[in-house]
Amino acid sequence: MFYTVIPAGGSGTRLWPLSRAGHPKFLHPLTGTDDSLLQATVARLEPLAPAERTFVVTGVSHAAAVSRQLAGLPESNILVEPSPRDSCAAIALAAAVIARHEPEAVMGSFAADHLIADAEAYVEVLRSAIVGAESGLLMTVGITPTHPETGYGYLQCGGDIDGGPLMRVEEFKEKPTFEVAESYVSSGRYLWNAGMFVWRVDVFLAELARQQPQLASGISRIAAAWETPEQEDVLGEVWPTLPRISVDYAVMEGAAAAGQVATVSGDFGWNDVGDFHTLGEVLTTDQAGNMVLGADASGERPKVLIKDSSDLVVVPHSGRLVAALGVRDLIVVDTDDAVLVCPRDRAQDVKQLVDELKQRGEHALV
Repeated sequence: MFYTVIPAGGSGTRLWPLSRAGHPKFLHPLTGTDDSLLQATVARLEPLAPAERTFVVTGVSHAAAVSRQLAGLPESNILVEPSPRDSCAAIALAAAVIARHEPEAVMGSFAADHLIADAEAYVEVLRSAIVGAESGLLMTVGITPTHPETGYGYLQCGGDIDGGPLMRVEEFKEKPTFEVAESYVSSGRYLWNAGMFVWRVDVFLAELARQQPQLASGISRIAAAWETPEQEDVLGEVWPTLPRISVDYAVMEGAAAAGQVATVSGDFGWNDVGDFHTLGEVLTTDQAGNMVLGADASGERPKVLIKDSSDLVVVPHSGRLVAALGVRDLIVVDTDDAVLVCPRDRAQDVKQLVDELKQRGEHALV
């Protein structure tokens, strides 16, 4: 029995001003269709896990929007964390809730805000990962690198397990410099770490207890009170005491050192949609390379006029006309209360604007 867990948090600051703390990128239709990233994530995993075996872990401020977008999910499958504690606590909570009903279930954890081009190939890769998880391995899905990328972590792979397709993961590597990334890609022994994990819940919780006893103890207390009258009180008391740490650092790196982690490589058009430049590369463009994103906030088709311009990323989200004349390689984002204009090669730096707005105390804009 396979369960899907989707941690849905973060604010996507490099996609500001479209993505905000109160309405982050996973709630936006950045897929080239009317579906949000979250809805697309749930839909492509449906062949493996129907709605009753799909869980979303999200924050208090996003819970209502998640419920509206995923009306087919049982209300009890939307797990609301009182405050952000990073990915390990969120994933562990879901694992413990699943384990209450099915102690040896296999679960997969998949980010809410990624794009996948080939959903069928993606599902087949996950089926291989599930087989590895059933045997007691902590599985991760690695992405076959297409170029030296400094924005992703890497998986250092060892030999095949029983002739493949599973490979042992020797070590998790931090985001590298360009020169190091080049050496990784040329060696053929490294995959991008996409943050997709598959494991048996009992195996994961045992490894969590070995490496992170405080976090494991707190999650165990919460799970013991789950679906009882004390659930909210215990959650509110224990949750703030949990260590704020990612699942990579908390569990997977140590498990890899102990030989418990394996990977299966995937080539299915994965992208984490980290900034507007990337969005312009993965979604459909016109003959001049201009990409206009979806509908505006009212649901109408975008009002955009582009003339003698090329390689633009235009995000019209206010209902106003956005016009561009004689420009190239720009990002233009128009929302009700903010307009962003920047060169595409500065897309990663948009986060600096968000940081400055926070320093100024203009929290309503972030």
